[in-house]
Amino acid sequence: MSEPTINTTELGEKIVGVLKTIYDPEIPVDIYELGLIYDVFVNEDYDVKILMTLTTPNCPVAETLPLEVEEKIKSLDAVKSAEVEITFDPPWTHELMSEEAKLELGML
Repeated sequence: MSEPTINTTELGEKIVGVLKTIYDPEIPVDIYELGLIYDVFVNEDYDVKILMTLTTPNCPVAETLPLEVEEKIKSLDAVKSAEVEITFDPPWTHELMSEEAKLELGML
């Protein structure tokens, strides 16, 4: 009997759901709506790679936030491995925030 196949798109949506539970400690908005997540890659082996940024290179959670993202993604049953890569290219700006985040922060 073969293992049940998992739709990688469906898994991607679950990953986004998890990302929406992780908040920047200084801003009351989740990291996904803040625009800190640049890309989510899921391959056919269910290895996940997340390309993300931080609001600033010397962000106080620069050490802990990527680890929290990695641990929460690894906690999903279908995920075999998770890796978080931090990039500052392009640098994060307020334009990357969702309308929801801007509204939440009174920027609209």
